[in-house]
Amino acid sequence: MNEISKVASGLRGPAETEKRDAIVSAAKDHFSLYGYNKTTVADLAKAIGYSKGYIYKFFESKQAIGEAICADTLSAVLAAVEKALAGDLGATEKLRRLFKTIIEESSALFFDDRKLYDIAAASALERWGSSRRYIARVEEMLRAIILQGRETGEFERKTPLDETCRAILQAMQPFMHPIMLEHNLDALPDAANEVTSLILRSLAP
Repeated sequence: MNEISKVASGLRGPAETEKRDAIVSAAKDHFSLYGYNKTTVADLAKAIGYSKGYIYKFFESKQAIGEAICADTLSAVLAAVEKALAGDLGATEKLRRLFKTIIEESSALFFDDRKLYDIAAASALERWGSSRRYIARVEEMLRAIILQGRETGEFERKTPLDETCRAILQAMQPFMHPIMLEHNLDALPDAANEVTSLILRSLAP
């Protein structure tokens, strides 16, 4: 189980990972067909052949199941980012790849499985733990890139690091936040590339 999933909130009961993962897998399939918001725990229990009581042994609510699914989805995005950043790359290229990969992976989810995308949107809107941990990890990656750029002379060093990271993440929100991204899909990839280029110019020493 990935790191975000390990700390997904709402898990309860015995640590029977295989059974819990089976519930998550079945729920993912069910949500993909009928949608997260339109499904109750009773609907889910009936569809996958478990009692509500059995499901509640592992998850305290429907949101907890959604958290587990969202955690897996966001962890897949992070894995793609980490792969894109691997190797001997400069900070400028890493920053471009960081946001390019996040946007590509998020957009693909929107088109490939809209109902699971809606779970990610609910997570971001309601600030579920899975979403907060995802943003925290993205910020960690960004911080490391900025530090690398400052050490190599690619980026300026005068602006406080925390301020720089916050400002960059705010500038990229239209293309990272699931709900905002939905309204900016027609502008991709040009708009995101233009904002990234503007950020890089602001970072120049």
